[in-house]
Amino acid sequence: MSPPLWTEIDQHLASTYVGPDEALDAALVASAAAGLPAINVTPNQGKFLHLSARLIAARNILEIGTLGGYSTIWLARALAPGGRLITLEADPKCGSVAFENLARAGLGKVVELRLGKALETLPMLASEKCGPFDLIFIDADKENTPSYFEWALKLARRGSLIVVDNVVRSGAVLNAESSDASVQGIRQFHELVAKERTAKQPRFSATALQTVGSKGHDGFAIALVE
Repeated sequence: MSPPLWTEIDQHLASTYVGPDEALDAALVASAAAGLPAINVTPNQGKFLHLSARLIAARNILEIGTLGGYSTIWLARALAPGGRLITLEADPKCGSVAFENLARAGLGKVVELRLGKALETLPMLASEKCGPFDLIFIDADKENTPSYFEWALKLARRGSLIVVDNVVRSGAVLNAESSDASVQGIRQFHELVAKERTAKQPRFSATALQTVGSKGHDGFAIALVE
């Protein structure tokens, strides 16, 4: 299949399984108008996150990487009654757009958006005892993915789900000599997972799947904390 066909199928599946949504569509429009990069999850992937959170009746969700808040809306809508979501964003411009998108979606009271570099914010969450989180979605700068994942494990509990986006990078993860920091970060994450798989007492069980669609060739990993 060619990339144009991937996109056509993605659009067909989105119209079949997701359909139009005023708040989500408005979030995409506002993000584009503000000049944010179009690197948010697709509608189908957003609904995958939503259903994953519902399957485990998540009451406490952590998102690392907010962008314009598109995936945040999907996850926050899945929260069990009385639940909350904390989302971390390093870019003030993205944070401002996300704040407005979340308010428009009526989620301002259940979502806490924290600005700042995640590697500085995550220790604060631990010290404030904000966890454990039932579901953690990692979708920020890829070079720091291994560190984000280690923090996710610290902030999780047995039975928590950790989802890591963009783990294939159009196949670039096969290139051990890549000079791209994002590729090397994801390669280090895969190496971390492989090492854990052979440990005497693994902290988690994980798998990864390739995806193709309107955002090209990529994939995600999902880990169940043991």
